[in-house]
Amino acid sequence: MKLHELKNVPGAVHRKKRVGCGEGGGHGKTSGRGGKGQTARSGSSIRPGFEGGQMPLYRKLPHRGFNNYNHRTELPVVNIGELASLDEKITEVNADVLAKSGLIRNGESTVKVLGDGEITRALKITAAKFSASAKEKIEKAGGQAIVG
Repeated sequence: MKLHELKNVPGAVHRKKRVGCGEGGGHGKTSGRGGKGQTARSGSSIRPGFEGGQMPLYRKLPHRGFNNYNHRTELPVVNIGELASLDEKITEVNADVLAKSGLIRNGESTVKVLGDGEITRALKITAAKFSASAKEKIEKAGGQAIVG
């Protein structure tokens, strides 16, 4: 098969809807815009949230307090169980090692280690943060949890 032999699946291509071309076409007279009024006019658009002059809902509701959503820092997370699946030759784990093994994305330098899963071998793990259970499991296995 070559590029010039490709064909669309039947029904994938529709012809352009021709509005205002007589009643028989199904889109005549008002051309699918309903009756008269603001929305029937060309070039008009009503901004989102506008309620025809009535006090809009977003102005009725109280806006108070602080929301941290825009100021948050999201760290990529790695579980202890995923670290146990790393190559046996690796004894020191940091963000570069995790990126090469595909556990985090390339270019991410800060990581948080969580305690889901089990680890049996001693690893020297350098990360930005550790959960309490992760730190406990690493040290129980004879490894080190270094915050850095």
